[in-house]
Amino acid sequence: MSKNVVITGASSGIGAALAVHASRAGHRVALAARREAELDTVAARAGGGAIVIPTDVTKRSDVERLRDRAIAALGAVDVWVNNAGQGITKPALELTDADFDSMMTINVKSALYGMQAIVPHFVERGRGQIVNVSSFLSRVPFATYRSAYNAAKAALNALTANARVDLARAHPGIHVTLVMPGLVATDFPRNAVGGSPPLPPSTPSQTADEVAAAILRVVEHPVAEIYTNPQLAGVALEYFKDVDAFEREAAARR
Repeated sequence: MSKNVVITGASSGIGAALAVHASRAGHRVALAARREAELDTVAARAGGGAIVIPTDVTKRSDVERLRDRAIAALGAVDVWVNNAGQGITKPALELTDADFDSMMTINVKSALYGMQAIVPHFVERGRGQIVNVSSFLSRVPFATYRSAYNAAKAALNALTANARVDLARAHPGIHVTLVMPGLVATDFPRNAVGGSPPLPPSTPSQTADEVAAAILRVVEHPVAEIYTNPQLAGVALEYFKDVDAFEREAAARR
C-alpha cells in the first residue's frame, strides 16, 4: 500500500537513499533539510512526485511548517522519519556546553519537535508511524570520541520508547519505530564537528542503500526497533550481559 512519507535530513546519506527507495517502491515522499539545491537533486533522482520542503529541524516553527506543507501537498502524512543528525569528534571530558547543546539540539530536540508536530495528525486519523533514526553507538561505546553524539542518540532511544508506550495505551494504530544503524558509508564522518579519525580497513560498514532498504521494510511492516545490521544486535546483547568485562576487553584492544 502506498504511503505518504516525510523524511528529514533528506539532502544526503541515509535520508537521500531512503527517499529514492521509498519513491521507487510506490510511496510519495516529502523531503526536508536546510540545503534546497541538494534536496532538488534528490527529488529528481527519486521521481514519483517527490516534493521539497526546505526546513531547519532545529527550529520548532520550521518543523511545524514542514508538517503543514506536507499535509497540504500530500493530503495526509502516514510516516514521519526523523533522520536528521550530526556527529562530533571530542572525548566526553573535553566537551564544552556549546558542543553538548548542539548535539542535543540537532539529534534529539529535532526529533522531539517532529514527534510533537505530527502526532496530533496521526491521532486524528487513527493511524501513522514515527521512525526515529538513532545509532548502534547509543547502545555500545565503541567510538568514544563521538561522546555527545552517542549520548544524544541514547536520549533519543529513551524518548522513542516512552512515546511508543504512551501511544500504545490510547492509540494502538500509531506505531513508533527506533532504527539503529552501525557504521554507514556516507559523508557523516566528514561532516562531523571536528572531523573523524581514520577507521581500520576491516571495520564492517553498510551502504546508505542497505540502511534505506532496512528502514523501508519497517515502514511497510512496523516493528518497535531494528538494528539495520542484524549482527550488531548480538553485540549489544553481549555488552549488556557483562558491561564491565566487555569494556575491559574493548579498552585492551586500543
